[in-house]
Amino acid sequence: MALPSLDARRARDLIGGFAGVPVLVVGDVMLDRFIVGRVTRISPEAPVPVVRFESEHVRLGGAANVAHNIAALGGRALLVGIVGIDATANSLRAQLRAAGVSADGLVEDSSRPTTEKVRVVTERNQQVARIDYERDADAAGDVERSVVAQIARLGDGAKALLVSDYLKGAITRAVVEALLRSAKAAAGSIPVIVDPKIPHLPFYAGATLVTPNHHEAEVATHLRVRTDEEAHHAARDFRARARCEGVLITRGEHGMWLSEPRSEGTIPAVAREVSDVTGAGDTVVATLSLAMAAGATLAEAAALANLAAGIVVGKFGPATVSSEELLETFQNGV
Repeated sequence: MALPSLDARRARDLIGGFAGVPVLVVGDVMLDRFIVGRVTRISPEAPVPVVRFESEHVRLGGAANVAHNIAALGGRALLVGIVGIDATANSLRAQLRAAGVSADGLVEDSSRPTTEKVRVVTERNQQVARIDYERDADAAGDVERSVVAQIARLGDGAKALLVSDYLKGAITRAVVEALLRSAKAAAGSIPVIVDPKIPHLPFYAGATLVTPNHHEAEVATHLRVRTDEEAHHAARDFRARARCEGVLITRGEHGMWLSEPRSEGTIPAVAREVSDVTGAGDTVVATLSLAMAAGATLAEAAALANLAAGIVVGKFGPATVSSEELLETFQNGV
């Protein structure tokens, strides 16, 4: 069963309401570095391609990319995460400043490096190798307390709270509980949206919306998700297991499945040429959060997020979507 399509006037009003809306993002910040080169031969030393260097660039990743997406859509992103005391942290802060996102909520941890993913890719965007610099132990002690304190400081006044969990240590039970407390203490209804990792499923009880992809939904529920009917059953089961209000299963070329008390059904994928799916989930949760903060229902927010995902997969690497692009694509019916 397909959910009703979003009315053009309503979409325009919601997208127009993104401007300046504060959204608190808490999660695993990282930097994505791309080394781009040309492959013309195989190494005589080992059966691996020789990549002749051509260019290098960095982009925000993880929770930092979520915050970047919120800023690109016109919202005001408030970011809390953990970084090391290293050159990568300095580069991350510089990238955040350039994106219009404050780095004041970042907590330093001298025991770990700033998470960085280095990808070696060809000129045709084919990935040759990836090197990860990280320490993914859960935050504890003073570092965890500092994260909780930053949530209390920055959460006041936010219109939506977002968990970006990449299992790199920033998201703990105490951190999620702090976010849920902030939501309850706020005047009015403040949504809590979670981009999850299944080992932390018990942490998310009480969230407004959890957004697993279909692989994560299968792992959590032990149910196959290939058809709409299977997505329907898996989403219901996931809601019960996570004890959350709503679930949005992202299904790639099959679109999305929303399950929540007021609506349930599929949202067809937007037909577009796919260049790179990296970071598409970040765009989805950023759009969801802004739309809900602007007064959208879960179904309306999901429709806009689905459209934003269709735009961003046509771009290379962790990318963003502007409110102008979103509105133009909606109006063109693409």
